[in-house]
Amino acid sequence: MLKVWYRICHAKYIPYLCSIENMIRKVTGQDAKAIADIYNEYVCNSVVTFETEPVTSHEMNRRIEEISACYPYWVYEEGGKVLGYCYAHQWKARAAYSRTWETTVYVDASSRGKGIGKALVGHLIRECRCAGAHVLVACIVGGNENSIRLHQSFGFRQVSHFLQVGRKSERWLDILDFQLIL
Repeated sequence: MLKVWYRICHAKYIPYLCSIENMIRKVTGQDAKAIADIYNEYVCNSVVTFETEPVTSHEMNRRIEEISACYPYWVYEEGGKVLGYCYAHQWKARAAYSRTWETTVYVDASSRGKGIGKALVGHLIRECRCAGAHVLVACIVGGNENSIRLHQSFGFRQVSHFLQVGRKSERWLDILDFQLIL
């Protein structure tokens, strides 16, 4: 049974879908292990993140607390299991960048291609807009066509291409920056 929930955002009602079996909800510290497991799959088996060592649940919990204290941080849960997560944080430290936020989204390997990433990104964009962000930036490793297409489907445009700025798995990697002005 699908329900439509509404949340007030700058005097507007914004609908989002939810059901008994699946939902997008705010992150909690109890999600740290599941999020670390999802993230570590990418750390150990891909070049999608430039992190090279697995992250412990304790470290992930610290990161969750730090980011979610100030910025939107959400998980996609189905049948009580976290299958994906997304968050935003300030893109650069200087005060003038305070309304420019970088976005992050990861989906469990067994759940890719089911629309979870799309649901999370759509939700994150709405929440960032409600929270007062002006620009969202997605930093995507070169060759990650799924992430590029996902972000482009929401109107993100490529604004930069940094060549060979990271090295992982014995190869040099590019970073592409995509931007969405809210």
